[in-house]
Amino acid sequence: MATDTRRSRPVRTIVLLTILTILLPFGALLAGWQLDGKSSDNPDGASLAPGLALDLQGGTQIILQAVTSDGSEVTPEAMQEAIGVIRQRVDANGVTEAEIASQGSNQIVVEIPGVVDDETIALISKAAQMKFRPVLTYGAPQPTVQPSASPEASGDDAEAKGDESADGKDEGLQSREELEKKAAEEAKDVDPTDPSDLAQITPAVQQLFDQLDCTDPKNLQGGGGDHPDRVLVTCDQTGAAKYILGPVEVDGTDLTTATSGLVPGANGTVSNEWGVTLDFDSEGTTKFRETTERLTPLEPPRNQFAIVLDGLIVSAPSSNVPITNGQAVISGSFTRDSAATLANQLSFGSLPLTFDVNGQNQISATLGAEQLQRGLFAGLIGLALVVVYSLFQYRSLGMLTVMSLVVAGAMTYVVIALLSWGIGYRLSLPGIAGLIVAIGFTADSFIVYFERIRDELRDGRSLRLAVQRGWLRARRTIYAAKAVNLLSAVILYFMTVGGVRGFAFTLGLTTIIDVMVVIWFTHPVMELLAKVPFFRDGHKASGLSPDRLDVEPRYRGAGRFSGSKPVAAGPPEAGAPERERELVSAQSVAPAPRVAEDGRRMTIAERRAAERKAAADAAQNEEKH
Repeated sequence: MATDTRRSRPVRTIVLLTILTILLPFGALLAGWQLDGKSSDNPDGASLAPGLALDLQGGTQIILQAVTSDGSEVTPEAMQEAIGVIRQRVDANGVTEAEIASQGSNQIVVEIPGVVDDETIALISKAAQMKFRPVLTYGAPQPTVQPSASPEASGDDAEAKGDESADGKDEGLQSREELEKKAAEEAKDVDPTDPSDLAQITPAVQQLFDQLDCTDPKNLQGGGGDHPDRVLVTCDQTGAAKYILGPVEVDGTDLTTATSGLVPGANGTVSNEWGVTLDFDSEGTTKFRETTERLTPLEPPRNQFAIVLDGLIVSAPSSNVPITNGQAVISGSFTRDSAATLANQLSFGSLPLTFDVNGQNQISATLGAEQLQRGLFAGLIGLALVVVYSLFQYRSLGMLTVMSLVVAGAMTYVVIALLSWGIGYRLSLPGIAGLIVAIGFTADSFIVYFERIRDELRDGRSLRLAVQRGWLRARRTIYAAKAVNLLSAVILYFMTVGGVRGFAFTLGLTTIIDVMVVIWFTHPVMELLAKVPFFRDGHKASGLSPDRLDVEPRYRGAGRFSGSKPVAAGPPEAGAPERERELVSAQSVAPAPRVAEDGRRMTIAERRAAERKAAADAAQNEEKH
């Protein structure tokens, strides 16, 4: 086995780990708690304690009643799509661990941790409507607002622009609400020839487009202002691009059906390309014909029309030919699932569906608090068993397991508290179960490492060399085991919903922290302990003594042995000096056999029997001489 010759600096590694993963994050959390502390007026502020989910903290339950203005039936597909729209609004608003489910045929129950303000309730209950708008232009999702003063500007110009910025007139500093009001005022002075007229892009609209950041989740929550007679500056539903759209030309209620399937080919054949087929009613057929007749001859991207649902663009196909019969086919790089998803979104948007708040209740966390206490009690029992086992099996070396668990626990606590402040993460009861399970997984890494060290000591190596070689052997096993744990957590997170995702998240998080601790804390501390005489010389209480490992005592010179003193084959002369007696004992020690005659490795009992036989044979030989 190759030996790692790189110089080890265990003290520096431990110090860097402490600073980068504990002190700095905790300092940031403490500063956030002082400057942006959590309160009733600021529920999303920083707190020294992790945020708790609905099952542990309690929260607000909102019951939404789906109502159609034309008295049509609410289909199960429409309810599922509505749940998806509401979930997108809730998640983009920074709320995690919310539970959203259907109840009956036309009700949706939304349960959100903590206290919910009126703005959030209005956002959740707002109707999601579909509109067809012409595309005026589009661009990358990042903001492109430039500073007011350019390097080439003269001193007077820069000073004038600086004064303008100080007065609050710099367009780059205006809020979205201010720019929307300004765009509405400018639109009164514009007389467009048709909905695709670029004259509708006024300075305020352009500024609004330039500063829009579609990589910000807050701009992807939907439910924003969608005035039908004005231009709309919005994002693609995935945040991949941003658009400026003209006024509404076709309403979603003019769409009768939307189905997914294979696109018909030439001569009535069926191609292998997936697409979505749209069918409009009589009024929608007229509107869509006029729209496609105008869009088809235009240059890209003005020949596209955007399908807007809940204020976000779900698709923006190009118009290749005028559609005169009210039956359009959207084709492109669709898969079977993506085509079905778009068809469901279009079907949902075609319903005149609104939501009424049918009830609002506060959810108690009494049951969750009791389960939390029991869960923490179970975690303490598990931790105590791990500590007892470590101390029994490894004696003083087991304290390194305890120290590593404390470091891993501190890192996990700080990370979860930071996530609660930064992204609104909420710790649920399944998440706590993941933390408890991680105690055993974390201890496994230390056991593997310690056993590899013991194996090297059994082969006759010194503790320093055993630590080095044992780590090279142990880390491959540790990496493989943790990779399996992490892969399981990732698959579980993306394949499930609800509380199970909380379990998967904490399991994956603790797996990563476990690897960091064993690399940057446990191993460096073990390198330091290898230099301490208590562990280096194999004290009986160190957990590395030769008697406990069943290894041959090592002769250290000057008649001294590590571990227990060997038994001489025959007594030296009575008048011999003590040093000579020790040397005679050293010379008369017969090496313990390790391999039996049949080639297999001896058991402990067989080796001890062989030692006794060798000692007896040596005594007989001495009597003969």
